[in-house]
Amino acid sequence: MTIPEIPKDFIVAITGPTASGKTRRAVSLARRIGAEIISADSRQVYRGMDLGTGKDMEEYGDVPVHLIDICDAGSRYNLHRFLGDAAKAGAEIAARGRNTIVCGGTGLYLESLLKGMRLPEVPENKPLRARLEKHSYPELMEQLRTLRPGLKVTDVDTAQRAVRAIEIELYYRSHPDAERQAYEPQPLPGVIIGVEIDRDSRRRRITERLDARLDAGMVDEVRRLLDSGIPPENLIYYGLEYKFLTLYCIGQLTHDEMRSGLEIAIHQFAKRQMTWFRGMEQRGLHINWLPYDLSEDEFNTRALEIINRSL
Repeated sequence: MTIPEIPKDFIVAITGPTASGKTRRAVSLARRIGAEIISADSRQVYRGMDLGTGKDMEEYGDVPVHLIDICDAGSRYNLHRFLGDAAKAGAEIAARGRNTIVCGGTGLYLESLLKGMRLPEVPENKPLRARLEKHSYPELMEQLRTLRPGLKVTDVDTAQRAVRAIEIELYYRSHPDAERQAYEPQPLPGVIIGVEIDRDSRRRRITERLDARLDAGMVDEVRRLLDSGIPPENLIYYGLEYKFLTLYCIGQLTHDEMRSGLEIAIHQFAKRQMTWFRGMEQRGLHINWLPYDLSEDEFNTRALEIINRSL
């Protein structure tokens, strides 16, 4: 198929749940259309967190990828920083005359980027945090729903994130210009292609990938991070692999407890991802789903047809 003339500000997004093979698809399509990739993964930004985040850097080969390994492990990356970093990377890619593919499974990042959301910097409110830290997660969520009726809670899944969300909402109440900037976005031109995988295949691939990464030294990776001086609670904050492996490394879980608990958590995470993607569609972002088991040529051909129709 003839490759369409794609405007340089047009974003091709490739997403899907964990273990769907979206990175491989993004790399193949990038080679086909002369694109560079911006990662939309909230944990792959951290250096030294490789096996646990599934970076699979060898998959990219000669295709440039951005927003991977840009922060120290133990620090806190966020949506505000992602939007700024993604905008900068996209502008640099366009200046080189290349197309942009955004690939990742962090639905909040992807949706916010495509909707053109611009988030003002919200400073830390230490007195507020001190008061909120005394409350339980359900109490925090009740306060947050009062501030934002109809809140989607998929990405506010810890007490720490709920505290930050309340902090932001209260800041917006006293800074209406910042609130308008955050909640009156200007959508970016683009198209979303989702890699669709049935539940049984997804579960099988998650289990196979987990065992492969454990065999490849994922426990040793976490031990190295702990030995480098990163406090256990900082790694636990990242959730999933880093939560369960850290608890194992500090003696709070047996190996069997870690392995079984982590497998369940990853399955639950993939389910939450699919819930977010369905919500994206309900909120007006259409996802063009393609089967995960298409051949490379067939996937690219159908992806190009979708892009053509969207231009």
